[in-house]
Amino acid sequence: MTYCVGLLVDAGLIFMSDTRTNAGIDNISTVLKMKTWEVPGERFLCLMSAGNLATTQATISLLDERTVAPSERQPAILSQPTMFQTAKLVGETLREVISGASGPQAQTPDPMFSGSFILGGQIKGTPPRLFNIYSEGNFVEAGEDNPFFQIGEHKYGRPIIIRTYDRKMSMAECAKLLMVSFDSTLRSNLSVGLPLDLQFYERDSYQAGLRTRITGEDPYYKTISAGWSDALKSAFDALPDFNPEAWAEHEEAELATV
Repeated sequence: MTYCVGLLVDAGLIFMSDTRTNAGIDNISTVLKMKTWEVPGERFLCLMSAGNLATTQATISLLDERTVAPSERQPAILSQPTMFQTAKLVGETLREVISGASGPQAQTPDPMFSGSFILGGQIKGTPPRLFNIYSEGNFVEAGEDNPFFQIGEHKYGRPIIIRTYDRKMSMAECAKLLMVSFDSTLRSNLSVGLPLDLQFYERDSYQAGLRTRITGEDPYYKTISAGWSDALKSAFDALPDFNPEAWAEHEEAELATV
């Protein structure tokens, strides 16, 4: 019931998430799956969630509110010295929430309460970094071989990213790429739905960039959706038709050489 993507490019980071959550086909609702924090001039963080909604919301609430006293409240997530330590904190908090929900006597966490996160951002003095955090609390970092992460229903939108992604892409090109990826997913899976949340982060800016919500009536999104469908149809029509006779001749020639 989720699709989220985080991309790492030379220009910075770009995030997109859907907003659909449901408890059945007759009970569909919208929920924010993207949370950001910033200390302008010092750090920016973006966290996207997938999985059990109660689990992920409890994790975010703990990260956002846990402190010594309300009068001195500063989210723990903003006090970490590095992005690695920030990812470690998110993983530990997620594991704590899942273990608590599973019950004190549980030998292993109940998969019913699973959740996962994409964390990206930058702390002054370090480069932008992107992490995929699993239910177990461990995580992996994006790099040259895996420069983007997806969580949730990723299979339908993954091929276009793999074929098109380039580290030198502009933020605008990344937004176009993600809209195509999400449009492919929306057409294939009813558990992912509009509106979509989009967040830009420009390298070394240490503050949130463009943040917008994209609805089904957004003119640019409608152009992308229709244009991608037309382009696929044109590409399909341009491919040569299957020739049964030529195929049969090829098969006979292959058998003759055995």
